[in-house]
Amino acid sequence: MAQIPSLDNAPLNLTSLREQSQKELVNILKNIRGKKCLVIDPKLGGSLSLIIQTSVLKEHGVELRYLSAEPIQTDAAKVVYLVRSQLNLMKFISSHVHSDISNGLQREYHVYFVPRRAVGCEKILEEEKVHHLLSVGEYPLYIVPLDEDILSFELDLAYKECQVDGDTSSLWHIAKAIRKLESSFGVIPNVRAKGKASVHVADILDRMQAEEPANSPDMVLPEIHTLVLLDREVDMVTPMCSQLTYEGLIDEFLHISNGSVELDSSIMGVQQEGKKIKVPLNSSDKLFKEIRDLNFEVVVQILRQKATSMKQDYTDMTSTTQTVSELKDFVKKLNSLPEITRHINLAQHLTTFTSKPSFLGQLDMEHTIVEAQSYDICFEYIEEMIHKQEPLINVLRLLILFSITNSGLPKKQFDYLRRELLHSYGFEHMGTLNNLEKAGLFRKQESKSNWLTIKRALNLVVEDTDTANPNDISYVFSGYAPLSIRLVQHAVRSGWRPIEEILKLLPGPHSDTKRGRFSSTSSFDSLQGASASMDKVADGRRSLVLVVFIGGITFAEISALRFLTAQEGMTYELIIGTTKIVSGHSLTETFVEKLG
Repeated sequence: MAQIPSLDNAPLNLTSLREQSQKELVNILKNIRGKKCLVIDPKLGGSLSLIIQTSVLKEHGVELRYLSAEPIQTDAAKVVYLVRSQLNLMKFISSHVHSDISNGLQREYHVYFVPRRAVGCEKILEEEKVHHLLSVGEYPLYIVPLDEDILSFELDLAYKECQVDGDTSSLWHIAKAIRKLESSFGVIPNVRAKGKASVHVADILDRMQAEEPANSPDMVLPEIHTLVLLDREVDMVTPMCSQLTYEGLIDEFLHISNGSVELDSSIMGVQQEGKKIKVPLNSSDKLFKEIRDLNFEVVVQILRQKATSMKQDYTDMTSTTQTVSELKDFVKKLNSLPEITRHINLAQHLTTFTSKPSFLGQLDMEHTIVEAQSYDICFEYIEEMIHKQEPLINVLRLLILFSITNSGLPKKQFDYLRRELLHSYGFEHMGTLNNLEKAGLFRKQESKSNWLTIKRALNLVVEDTDTANPNDISYVFSGYAPLSIRLVQHAVRSGWRPIEEILKLLPGPHSDTKRGRFSSTSSFDSLQGASASMDKVADGRRSLVLVVFIGGITFAEISALRFLTAQEGMTYELIIGTTKIVSGHSLTETFVEKLG
């Protein structure tokens, strides 16, 4: 099955977007004639695998290598570096050039920055006295389609950079990515933003639109009706909870990277000692598309039913005479056998994690913290985890959840837990705790928590959630409705106005603006209340809403958004943009900084 996801059923023409990125890369390679060695920043490797197949690169006389400190071993006379604008990577490139010079090798060097060049990087190349030997360009890859309804801007560290380092350069990238979409699909007329970074991106978009209009707004009817921008900072409760959808759990325990997961072959039923297998996970796999967004309990039942039905069909085939058309139907069913086998193996492997008492205990504790009723029980549970030296990331996830729902901890308890953490895990984690405090994720309490008010007003804890036949987004966490997605529900249905008072209790400002030719008309408050011509696109499709998460989105939240889109009577369809797909684990990890 192809690693590159099929985008045929996407609500926007994402295929043309991907083809444009392919073409831009191929043109770079075509312009450097002859045999060449393409040296790729390892972090870009995954993104590129979703854009272009290796075979296409090789057709253009390319030898592939990954960038590291080691000198490049190649007999190609031309070396092309494809790198992110990261300062440490410039040191690698410089050392390669110096190594070649000292070995008397004459080569032609090209450095292409993705998605744009940075002054700081070029300064290092100058200091290392190699800049004059390189030709420098850009490969403007701002958007990578991960699936039919997900676009990634591939900005791994956006949240930490904004919250801790005060570096907001990623916000310009996000605005640039949205402008790239607008140049293909028209200027988005409605923009609703919540959070400091989101409002900032909305402002940058307006500035960019004023400086160079993407196209004449009167000529192109926009394909995207509304843009909802949401800061991860507005809701850090959701990613710290364990995801309970199938795809969410795969990411929690096995870490999905660029639409696939790498596993020991034995897990997938292939007996090859020590061999790893890459399992693609996207909507090209029909069974995965059917079960990815369901609660894991339900997935296990569905797979059991499918296997039983297959077994029954086989028994019928061997014990009775069949007509040709019945044989044909059976063979058709057999075609889906590899998919069923693959997901039974995956699900079986996941149950080895989900059945552990430690995981079930953690789930209980997460729900207790979100309910915000039993402060002492939660505090003691975290204290005990620290004393048992449970994995640091697991402890920090619960601690962040506890701190946010309580608006921080009283000084005495904050100091105590901080001291215990350093004693248990080592003083080199001082940097980690400072980062978390700076980002407001584990801090001293300065005012009374308003979590209970928010929880009740937005109905975040739903009793008796039916995970098998859900009627609410809370099924993705078995009883907790993600705050972020509740906000999206309101933003799309009725705008910010009805929940203005609640928005004020959450971090950062909010805004609601009109753009393009709609900027002077009276405000549409909701999609449903909008004029009929706007509510349905000309050919009868539903209005399209682009929901962008700045700082990352979890698979469980994506599942909740897909659930909303699938509801009967829903007048809009959602497409998701994000800086990166994250989990509580990967998000917490970005703050870990060992001193010394």
